[in-house]
Amino acid sequence: MRRVCMSKIKEVLRLKYLNQLSNRQIQTMTGVSRNSVANYIKSYIELSASLEDVLALSDTVLEQLFHPNKSTTTSKQTALGLIHPDWNSIREELTKKGMTRALLYEELKSVQPDLYSYSQFNRYYARFIKSINPSMRQVHYAGDKLFIDYSGLTMPIVNQRTGEISKAQIFVSVLGASGYTFVHATSTQSTKDFIKSHVLAFNFYGGVPNILVPDNLKAAVISHKKGVVKLNESYADMAKHYGVAVEPARPYKPQDKSKVELGVKAIQRWILMKLRHHTFFSVDELNQQINLLLDGYNHKIIRRLGKSRTELFEMLDKPLLHPLRANNYIYKEFKTATVGMDYHVELDGSGYSVPYKYLGKKVDVSYSSTSVVIALSGEIIAHHPKLSQPYHDSTLLEHMPKDHEYQHEKWNPRRIFNWANSIGAHTTALMQSIMDSRSHQVRGYKSCMAILNFSKTYGADALEMASAAAYELNIYKVASIESMLKTKSYLLHNPQTSANNNTFFNSHKNIRGSEYYSQINNKTKEVQE
Repeated sequence: MRRVCMSKIKEVLRLKYLNQLSNRQIQTMTGVSRNSVANYIKSYIELSASLEDVLALSDTVLEQLFHPNKSTTTSKQTALGLIHPDWNSIREELTKKGMTRALLYEELKSVQPDLYSYSQFNRYYARFIKSINPSMRQVHYAGDKLFIDYSGLTMPIVNQRTGEISKAQIFVSVLGASGYTFVHATSTQSTKDFIKSHVLAFNFYGGVPNILVPDNLKAAVISHKKGVVKLNESYADMAKHYGVAVEPARPYKPQDKSKVELGVKAIQRWILMKLRHHTFFSVDELNQQINLLLDGYNHKIIRRLGKSRTELFEMLDKPLLHPLRANNYIYKEFKTATVGMDYHVELDGSGYSVPYKYLGKKVDVSYSSTSVVIALSGEIIAHHPKLSQPYHDSTLLEHMPKDHEYQHEKWNPRRIFNWANSIGAHTTALMQSIMDSRSHQVRGYKSCMAILNFSKTYGADALEMASAAAYELNIYKVASIESMLKTKSYLLHNPQTSANNNTFFNSHKNIRGSEYYSQINNKTKEVQE
């Protein structure tokens, strides 16, 4: 390479990086050959120095830097004063809360007085971080954040019996400081499966971070507008159980979740792609294979850092994670309900009692697979075991009113049987059977009133015939009786509505009717008087 004066080299660099000219244009303007231009640019890049710093150098120093036969890489750095610190160590120190770049720089400066300026220090560190991860924009403190998302790729699961193929969802979580990664396959992205993956992730890490950073998934976030976040109640309850905060990634801010996005891409490449030719017949089987590959992924040495994610985890994140709770979180769901006039709250087709005094109150219901808790204004007013079968009731004796106390103007047995008798004997018999089928007759009032109201839509004659069929078949569900009315399937049973049948039902010993309840009411009034 023919030597040129040092001012020409500076001019080449100015034109290249300040004026954004091509090498051919620079050749035309400076008279320096294109090959020399390319060589000078290459030498500049190898310096890892700013253009400002290079342009400020003397001709003597430039001579050393741009003519390799007279210098070595070491002498180049010395000429610029670029004796760089161990950037990996700098990065690890900055994961400690309270540590700042300014403090680290002062410590280095005290040992190395000729170290370049603080602004240069920041530029070189930023360049180092970018070389490790071009998308990295944040400092991640040890034990602070766990980034969470689903992989865009799914894995097929084959049903051995039917041959049907479903898609397993891939949950990915990444610790901020170490990049230590957990992967778990689930059948769905439902809140229940989402939380299950979290519980397993915490057990995998052996502790919990300060903050969870999920994407704005429906399983985690109800809404995220104008900086106001409304979390899914079940997800918030899980976070409360483990004492961890939730800070969802901001919408349209990819830098907030760059850590997990890179983790997802790596998992797709290092795990999912390796399993693409396997056939899995269950999610559990898939997770077994994921776990084997995940261990290898976390132990893989990160070339630029010289350490594995496992090593970084043991050194950075693990010591600062909060300890796990003694018991794993049990998934709960939440709803708001109104206490019915039968002093029960409806849940999954079953009724759960509350004290009679709370009739008509709006209450908060939280329930798991094992229990149902009902609260009013934060105070628990009832606690029941969760019923395993629908259309059953859990009624506590201490919640039940005394017979003479339950006289609601719209819901009472006298009104129900007066209305039923006006329609027909079969309807009366059905009302009695519905009440007798419940743990306490009051629990049947709602169903009875709903069925009687069908007479307004479908007519009394149709309801009478449907009631006859329902009574014969022991059908007491409101929805089933309405379906019979809609489809007129009751005609298939051809019920007899003759006077003989009416006599039979009216004389049946188990049918007490309105007269019976009128007598009860009169006796109650006499007692009260």
